[in-house]
Amino acid sequence: MRIVIESNDRVGISQEILAVFAKQDWNLKAVEITSCFTYLHLEYDELTLSKIKSCLADVVGVISVESINWLPSEQRANHLQALLDKMPEPIIDLDSRGNILAMNKASHKLMAKVAGPNSDLTALDYLGKPIDNFISKINKAMLTNTATSQAITIQGTAYILDISPVLLNSATNSVKNNLKEANGSVLLLRSMDTLGRQISLMQSHQEHSFDNIIGQSNSISLIKEQGKRFAELDLPVLISGETGTGKELIARALHQASSRAKAPFLAINCSALPEHLLESELFGYESGAFTGAQKGGKPGLVELAEGGCLFLDEIAEMSPYLQAKLLRFLQDLTYRRVGGTKELFANIRIISASHQNLAKLINQKTFREDLYYRLNVLSIELPPLRERLADIELLANLFIENAAKQVSNSQSNSSTKPKLTAQALALLQRFSWPGNIRQLQNVLFSVVALNNGGNISVDDLQQVLKKYSANAAEINDVSLEDVHDWSSAQREFEAKLLAHLYPLFPTTRKLAERLKVSHNKIAMKLREHNIKT
Repeated sequence: MRIVIESNDRVGISQEILAVFAKQDWNLKAVEITSCFTYLHLEYDELTLSKIKSCLADVVGVISVESINWLPSEQRANHLQALLDKMPEPIIDLDSRGNILAMNKASHKLMAKVAGPNSDLTALDYLGKPIDNFISKINKAMLTNTATSQAITIQGTAYILDISPVLLNSATNSVKNNLKEANGSVLLLRSMDTLGRQISLMQSHQEHSFDNIIGQSNSISLIKEQGKRFAELDLPVLISGETGTGKELIARALHQASSRAKAPFLAINCSALPEHLLESELFGYESGAFTGAQKGGKPGLVELAEGGCLFLDEIAEMSPYLQAKLLRFLQDLTYRRVGGTKELFANIRIISASHQNLAKLINQKTFREDLYYRLNVLSIELPPLRERLADIELLANLFIENAAKQVSNSQSNSSTKPKLTAQALALLQRFSWPGNIRQLQNVLFSVVALNNGGNISVDDLQQVLKKYSANAAEINDVSLEDVHDWSSAQREFEAKLLAHLYPLFPTTRKLAERLKVSHNKIAMKLREHNIKT
């Protein structure tokens, strides 16, 4: 039986109330006292409120006696337990000796999984017992006064274990030094798919679907229909297309339309990292795998994308060593972390992309043919913007609207969205757009940022476009007086052509593909004309 006694705030009244209960020889299991309130848990359920009230009648200042369901501390504990049980990740509270003080339902499920199907332990059976009795990978030595995170594997499932110490001022240390010691620890076990979803949300907050892809041309409509069919097939997809054509947008739409949509979508650019860093980013590493390796190891994107999709952009830039390792992984989806010996399995879908002609790279022996066939089970080829003239007006209006919103927000005004004149739209449709959709977006953002109100004219566009076309004009503007002979004219043309195109295709391989010549020839011509790479 639990009761609350309300009383006046008088010195000694709590002692008088407790003395009455002691005189009656009523056993008190718990007592909590606050200003004007005394909470009691009585062992005898047959007691009645009327009998308690009559016994307290002689205590001056008692106002009321009421029955309650829980003491304040019990109510707080119940609410906290309900909160913990709502958490999908295992949370375990330990004392300083590594004994279990509290745990949530997810922890009980994890420990039951470790114990096996024949285990009949309840949540209460774990309390007060050492944590390593149930999860051997966690022990008292890991509990320090410093917060740590490390990767562990329990029953074949990988987790990130976050250990947060509960720090108290030490009685043996001076207050002056403000030193603290751990009085316990709170453990949080985060599964890899949970981490992957969080990283995926951080990479992109936008909604990606085929319906959100702007375009009504025949080519893009066909790609949308093709993509929707491919999304239903849990097979690797290779997306090809020039730089800026929207390969990652198509990859995200494929993922969102698939049965893996609720799982992580993680992306990495294979040309952005050196070989050893890319390997550890993809496959993770074990503790001590190399100098500077994080204690406890680190999961890779393959591990974090569990159940979802991994997008490998610029796959052609991957080194031969990593191509071989990726091929080995694609054969049965098993891998090892860098420095590890244990075989891990990944349930993921691979989508890759490249702006290069992989067939040519295979002939040049720079890309593995067997890897190409593993990646190219399903293929989508994106058309360049110059072949989507019907979509330029739709894309331009969208980019102008978005740019106008950003400019208005940054300048704290509500300026109206500028519109393209017919002549300006015609100029956009005549331009070759070597950078494709990304270049169109950047050009229009610059135009809107410089716009002083009114419609966007041809002159407005030419001010921004001239940095792309000025060199082209110089190439086409050849004075006969300057031509001395065939070889010097050819040499001058080559120099101007390379100076114009190299900033737009800033690697020798990209420029070689654009001009349809060998990579070696481009490298030789850049050196010959002293164009810095």
